[in-house]
Amino acid sequence: MPINRPLFTDIDLQEAVDRQYPVRVFQDDHLVNSGGFIVRFTDSDVVIQSRVSDLTYYSRSNCQFFEVRP
Repeated sequence: MPINRPLFTDIDLQEAVDRQYPVRVFQDDHLVNSGGFIVRFTDSDVVIQSRVSDLTYYSRSNCQFFEVRP
C-alpha cells in the first residue's frame, strides 16, 4: 500500500522535486491531479507535469499536495 506524505514546506516540496515521486493534488477536498511530478514551485504556485507537454499550475494556498511513495 502506498504511503501518502503531505508536502507543506519548501523543504518538503524540494525533496519531492529531487526524488521525483508522483504527487496527488487536492482542491476543495477533491482529487484534481494524481501521478504527476513537481517540476518547480514558488511561494504561491506549484507546477506539476503529468505528461510530456502537460504542465499545470496550482495555488499553494488553495491546494493540498501529497507525495505518493511506493
